[in-house]
Amino acid sequence: MDDAKPPRRPPPPVLDDACALFLDVDGTLLDFAPDPAQVKLPAGALPILQALSDRLDGALALVSGRPLQQLDRLFAPLQLPAAGLHGHEFRGMPRSGAYLAPPALARLKEAAMAMARDHPGFRVEDKGTHLALHWRAAPQLADRIGALAQAHVDAIEGYRLQPGDHVIELVPADTDKGRAVRLLMAQPPFLGRTPVFVGDDLTDEFGFAAANALGGWSVRVGAREPSQATHTLAGPGAVHDWLRANARSPSSPPTGIRA
Repeated sequence: MDDAKPPRRPPPPVLDDACALFLDVDGTLLDFAPDPAQVKLPAGALPILQALSDRLDGALALVSGRPLQQLDRLFAPLQLPAAGLHGHEFRGMPRSGAYLAPPALARLKEAAMAMARDHPGFRVEDKGTHLALHWRAAPQLADRIGALAQAHVDAIEGYRLQPGDHVIELVPADTDKGRAVRLLMAQPPFLGRTPVFVGDDLTDEFGFAAANALGGWSVRVGAREPSQATHTLAGPGAVHDWLRANARSPSSPPTGIRA
């Protein structure tokens, strides 16, 4: 029996002006909801993000499983640098690869939709080149939905399963948030800066690993273990407290941050 305790992670320090900040969205900036289309940013969040982006000379990016089109609606009128679909698409950059949704992915979608019709709370999200199967509103279906995805993935060439918080997603095998961070860090305004990645889910572990490997640090939101993150914050409310504090001058340390 392994009695090892997880490492105690401190709350994140104040960002300095040489940092590049990468923010996950759902579970980090937004609380989860049964229907992801109904979420909204907290009041006052957009001016804080704009101020922090200005302080970092534009080196603040969203790195999300959502498509860019959804991110633009959520954060309008603010348009930050962004990587959507786990780094499959980038604002101002060509897509990562030339993927078209393969027929086998469409067959999984058909099977999932048939199951969803008989099981309220199971939500199938078609992202074009990605397919996400959500069970937040029907947690009793977790094993069955996972088995459905597992039964189809081997037939979908070039794809892998990406587990998440009450979701499993079919994504191109060479796409993840760590690759998104590395691509963004190779160009201005991120080039030469210290990367900091903030996220909550298994998908964000790729981002944590990339930021750590590039000489930066990482922030896990919530209490999920194990994690490669070097720091922690309690939840989206604590994230917004920390962002608000960091939007000020670095000479004014944050107060009231909830670890």
